[in-house]
Amino acid sequence: QVQLVESGGGLVQAGGSLRLSCAASGRIFSINVMGWYRQAPGKQRELVAAIDNVGMKNYADSVKGRFTISRDNAENTVYLQMNSLKPEDTAVYYCHFQNGPARDTAYYWGQGTQVTVSS
Repeated sequence: QVQLVESGGGLVQAGGSLRLSCAASGRIFSINVMGWYRQAPGKQRELVAAIDNVGMKNYADSVKGRFTISRDNAENTVYLQMNSLKPEDTAVYYCHFQNGPARDTAYYWGQGTQVTVSS
């Protein structure tokens, strides 16, 4: 089992910045992917960004150039630095953890943290 604890959401004006953190604990395999998804009211949950254990990153087109994902492997923590925030970034952001290689993996979700960007 893996537990995820998120922090860092809040209210910010358009153009502002926020930093999300997600710490994983429990039985963690060396091969894993940590990431962030978001879900706005009335919309499906979507991938924002992900980073694997060797540092390979993937971003949604809508956040490229504005958001940066990083991780601290020693602390099993993933960060999402969000700059130049827009009202359309408003959503609940969920930490996601894919534990283990693709052939034998388990998925975990954080509790979600609200990000609200005012215009």
